[in-house]
Amino acid sequence: MAPAELLEQVTSEGLEYLPTLIEVLINTAMQAERSKQLKADLYERTDLRNGYANDYKPKTVKTRIGDITFDVPQVRDGTFYPGALEKGLRSERNLTMTLAERYVQGVSTRKVKEITKKLCGTSTSSTQVSKATAKLDETLEAWRNRPLGVFRYLFLDARYEKSAPRLSDWMKHNIP
Repeated sequence: MAPAELLEQVTSEGLEYLPTLIEVLINTAMQAERSKQLKADLYERTDLRNGYANDYKPKTVKTRIGDITFDVPQVRDGTFYPGALEKGLRSERNLTMTLAERYVQGVSTRKVKEITKKLCGTSTSSTQVSKATAKLDETLEAWRNRPLGVFRYLFLDARYEKSAPRLSDWMKHNIP
């Protein structure tokens, strides 16, 4: 789509057009990235060419604004994966991990689904929350069992501070 057509669509549809706009933008960025890697545009003949384009593969990604299906450009030798899509997936993985953390902290699966619905416009299933929690458990277990190395001496220092009084206790003594 030409930029003028995109602007016309955004003007007429408003925020409802946002998923389509993102789809067009990311698809264009991925095509440009593939051309850069191949050192040639589609159907271009050049001595510098570094491989051949091989159609597109649809990939649906759950995003904060709903499900978006992208046309991921393919390369014959399979060495290409677009960075633009990977960055978006990392951000979605971070959201999933944050939701898993909420679950680990004692927030119910139902509440996590509600939070996701409010943040992203789409809800997650109990299975997705459980899978994210399992990934969090793997990460935590790897951290717990990481090698610390060998230390000849270990110095520890501590500082103890008396905790501040609770607000309710303060109010009992200071407010008539």
